[in-house]
Amino acid sequence: MKTIVVPTDFSSTSRNAVDYAADLASSMNADLTILNVCPVPISFEMPFPGFTLEQMLDEAKTELERMKMKILERTAGRIKINLVAKMGTVISQIDNYCASVDPYAVVMGSESINGLERILSGNNTIAALSRVSWPLIIVPPEGKFIGIKKIGLACDFRNVINTLPIEKIKELMNRFHPELFVLHVSLEGSSNSQIGQESVWLQEMLYGLEPKYEFVQSTSIEEGISSFAINNNLDMLIIIPKHHNLISKIFQHSHSKQMAIHTHLPLLAIHE
Repeated sequence: MKTIVVPTDFSSTSRNAVDYAADLASSMNADLTILNVCPVPISFEMPFPGFTLEQMLDEAKTELERMKMKILERTAGRIKINLVAKMGTVISQIDNYCASVDPYAVVMGSESINGLERILSGNNTIAALSRVSWPLIIVPPEGKFIGIKKIGLACDFRNVINTLPIEKIKELMNRFHPELFVLHVSLEGSSNSQIGQESVWLQEMLYGLEPKYEFVQSTSIEEGISSFAINNNLDMLIIIPKHHNLISKIFQHSHSKQMAIHTHLPLLAIHE
């Protein structure tokens, strides 16, 4: 049975990610693990007022149980839900747990406009890109699971044979059978002449998936990706996180487009 792991710090952004993960798990008949990590202070000589480490963990377990009841109601009891509460460093505990269950994907909420949630959720999400080896679905603060009918694959056409996680992409395509767009964005005035042989190899790798190839020029890579995703109503965008700041930039352009992409579009980061 496939497992989806969704960490939560009980912020609104991470709660929304739990809802997304639950709906995704329900759609593919997968188990769901909701994971909370209580960060241990660097120095615990002065604990939080009125709390011990054990009390913090008990509070987390109680909140996880409340969350489980809501998710069972949301999914009409169709999925198995596991609850895990741990103490320690957030990313290390996520990585250690995933190593024990080999999940289909990890789902995390993206950076929000709220300063506190940016510290709690945003930094951990970006850090997870570097340290979590499993596919990472990054859900915007208002993102909802509405099925996966259109997927974009952002591709730079560089060393595709060694960097493109083709088996993971094929597994996703075979499960949901979406329309696939391969998107290459170049800066205005630049040449695409170097992608010739790489495009041939990519076509061979994606044979049978019937992708549509889109070549876009824009004033910035992230702007081109975001505009294409919005204009073509993508349900998910796959990014190979060679450059981790690209994901942050996608959410940091003009306000109107930021709100549009935050409405629905999750990013799937798969390591090369």
